[in-house]
Amino acid sequence: MVTILIVEDYSVTQRVLSLTLRNNGYSVVVAEHGLAALARLEEEAVDLALVDIAMPEMDGLTLLKRLREDPRFQSLPIIMLSASGQDEDRVLATELGANGFLSKPASSRELIETVSKFV
Repeated sequence: MVTILIVEDYSVTQRVLSLTLRNNGYSVVVAEHGLAALARLEEEAVDLALVDIAMPEMDGLTLLKRLREDPRFQSLPIIMLSASGQDEDRVLATELGANGFLSKPASSRELIETVSKFV
């Protein structure tokens, strides 16, 4: 089964993303911020990460940069999530190595279509 890591600090968004993914046959693990995601990745192998940009402790762009610098995670598909929809976020995420970008709130269909491109 494909496992997806959701890195999101807002619990409602965590639940919606988790439910949508589980209902479409994916296994889900959750981390509330970038530091927790790094710890989670040491414990569990995942096939894709959905990463919010704006989070406490360690934001998503910093996490993305750290993952791309680590040889173990250079090929991990990473889709960034942002409520702002700012073009600067999208450009920076792409420059740092993101594979995709979703503006929140994304529809269930858009989420599944984007995830299915990478797993």
